[in-house]
Amino acid sequence: MSSRDAVLNRIRAALAADTAPPPPIPRDYIRVGDNPPGSPPVLELMVDRLIDYKAVVREVTPDQLADAIDDALTGSRSVVIAQDLDPDLAAAAARSNRTVTIDGNPAVLTPAELDSIDAVITTAKVGIALSGTITLDGGPGQGRRAITLVPDFHLIVLHADQIVQTVPEAIARLDPLRPLTMIAGPSATSDIELERVEGVHGPRTLYVLIVG
Repeated sequence: MSSRDAVLNRIRAALAADTAPPPPIPRDYIRVGDNPPGSPPVLELMVDRLIDYKAVVREVTPDQLADAIDDALTGSRSVVIAQDLDPDLAAAAARSNRTVTIDGNPAVLTPAELDSIDAVITTAKVGIALSGTITLDGGPGQGRRAITLVPDFHLIVLHADQIVQTVPEAIARLDPLRPLTMIAGPSATSDIELERVEGVHGPRTLYVLIVG
């Protein structure tokens, strides 16, 4: 008998002896917040959490959105977008003589090509105020996960009614079979001396435009 078989046999024997039913799973957590999606308290909490995570946040009206995109992308000379990004958002990204590259048209960009692009602009699926988390699911305007991870600057356009208060409310809006990416501020990590370093595993700067 191999060592592997011996270990597996001991695990099976231990599991077979345990006939006690599993304990009930507590489900007394908050499922629905006190405030509806997009309400002022929810937006205030979301902004507070995002700022705490060192994201840049700006609340704008629909009429201000195009100018806000142009302003947010100041300093970026090139932007990548998904094929199905709203044409108005794409046009705003192209202002100030920026080069806008459409991923997948005609071919998906390589990591090296993405690395040469300054910024990416996407929409999102849902925001969670309690945790300051924004979730992408590859839906309209979001594109492949790669385009949101390689460029150093990520601009997200999030509508107020997409922001819910609690995690369970957000989960109810998500399809677990889709490629979910949960973002809580810029990519960051800390070394053994707890020195925070940003941009290690994704964009160094997260800029969120909340449209309401």
